[in-house]
Amino acid sequence: MKRHRPRGLRADEQQLWDNVRQSAIPLHTQKRQAIKAAVEQLNAPSGQPKLAQFQIGEKSQVPVRPVYSPGLSEHLGTAPVQMDRKRFDRMKRGKLAPGGRIDLHGMTIAQAHPALTEFILRAHADGVRLVLVITGKGKAGGGNDPIPVRTGVIKHQVPMWLRAAPVKAAVLQVSEAHIRHGGAGAYYVYLRRQR
Repeated sequence: MKRHRPRGLRADEQQLWDNVRQSAIPLHTQKRQAIKAAVEQLNAPSGQPKLAQFQIGEKSQVPVRPVYSPGLSEHLGTAPVQMDRKRFDRMKRGKLAPGGRIDLHGMTIAQAHPALTEFILRAHADGVRLVLVITGKGKAGGGNDPIPVRTGVIKHQVPMWLRAAPVKAAVLQVSEAHIRHGGAGAYYVYLRRQR
């Protein structure tokens, strides 16, 4: 299909259009004025210092530290206490001796998850109330990664595994261990009574 060039306006059409345009009243003038004022305010020079000039590839002068969500210690520390308060305080001070322990050091996630599940379910079936799960703190990574990576993958997975089926029904309380039992590299898992 052949395209036609638009024809221009004749002189009488142009005069009619100009008359209509001059007599028109713009809509939303207040909104338009507010937008214009905001743009002028943004473009106005401010008292804030401008960024220093830099070359692409130049090293940043400001150290960049990754920002994480609250850590596991803070999250577990603010979790409500589900067990007897006196017993909980004794456990946090390292005064209760764990009835069993599992060490997940050196395991992959694929190995650690089933091992933890089996251990918790067996301890619960045996009537053990307090167990110690040793995860380690994780290897310290290089701090220069462009995308921040948490250290201790198993350490961060264990609390989630303990809140999921099938072990969720057996677990009453999860808390970071006392320094005597491993500190930040281990968890106390207080199990429910067997029914």
